[in-house]
Amino acid sequence: MGQSLNIGQMFVVGFSGCELNVAHWIVSAIEQDCIGGVILFDRNIDRSVQNIRTPEQLRQLTKDLQQYAIIPLLIAVDQEGGMVCRLKECDGFLSSKSAAALAEEGVAATRRQADITAVLLRDHGINVNFAPVVDLNLNPDNPIISRYQRSFGTRAEEVVGHAQAVIAAHHLQGIGCCLKHFPGHGSAGSDSHLGFVDITDCWQQVELEPYRQLIDSGYSDGIMTAHLVHRGLDPSGGPATLSAEMINGLLRQQLGFTGVVFSDDLQMRAISKGWSYTEAVQRAVLAGVDVLVVGNNLDPQTDAVRIGIRAITELLDKGRIDENHIRDSLARIALFKEKITGKQSWQQIGPPTA
Repeated sequence: MGQSLNIGQMFVVGFSGCELNVAHWIVSAIEQDCIGGVILFDRNIDRSVQNIRTPEQLRQLTKDLQQYAIIPLLIAVDQEGGMVCRLKECDGFLSSKSAAALAEEGVAATRRQADITAVLLRDHGINVNFAPVVDLNLNPDNPIISRYQRSFGTRAEEVVGHAQAVIAAHHLQGIGCCLKHFPGHGSAGSDSHLGFVDITDCWQQVELEPYRQLIDSGYSDGIMTAHLVHRGLDPSGGPATLSAEMINGLLRQQLGFTGVVFSDDLQMRAISKGWSYTEAVQRAVLAGVDVLVVGNNLDPQTDAVRIGIRAITELLDKGRIDENHIRDSLARIALFKEKITGKQSWQQIGPPTA
């Protein structure tokens, strides 16, 4: 079972290298495993250059990546602006402002920067932006959201207005978006890159409002789960990425999201400290994740895709998951790609609000 399914489409992986040749493992992952896409980084955690050196080099890299693909790749980056951006001014790209800085200027400023960002991504062969961040800035001491000025504000309506401006600008250039970090990272006091983060006592119901309002307005691109524990939302104490209660229950059934659910990086310490990679893949898929993101920064694995495909195939073979569950994920991924490539239209979302 599972042999007829393109399970590789469920993986977006990182890799090292600014140029490609046929011997690079990512080429095999594209050609033989038919991966869904790649995520690009400018620097690795040791500060060495990973994928992005210059504008010209990046254009060539993304062109080469797509040439190896039978099914067009998702080529993704985190280009939020400000301190979280992969196309940096020091490497020859345009400068950008953070969400917090743009929020002070208003939605029109966010739209102007989003227009520039989307054209920049399009011109360099990138078709998915893991943005906008829709976390509410509820904890000024938050080490990963507030500290890096990644939130548009404390009020849901404010955040939604800016997010809609970002999404609309990206759609005009054929770029898909991915909201993050579900169910809300803005109130947290710790960073899930480093380990276990429990938001049970600090999380507020209002943190769901940006998702609710954007979904209600027609948004159906992507949403990224956070590796956050909330025992009120899932009494088992599993992080959102591995929680059927939070993904299939809350996000899909209660909020009505029909788009692609992306995991946050499965190699982050909040996951890797508690589960093996195989277990994490299986639990994420069972929970309702469509695309498994493997950054390959924290723990580089050239065989991550094949191990992951085997993990999902094992679920099918042992009857732990229905084949239709996987087919539904693959259909959502395929539709997302059809929108990016212009074969399907983006659903019109509500107009930006002030």
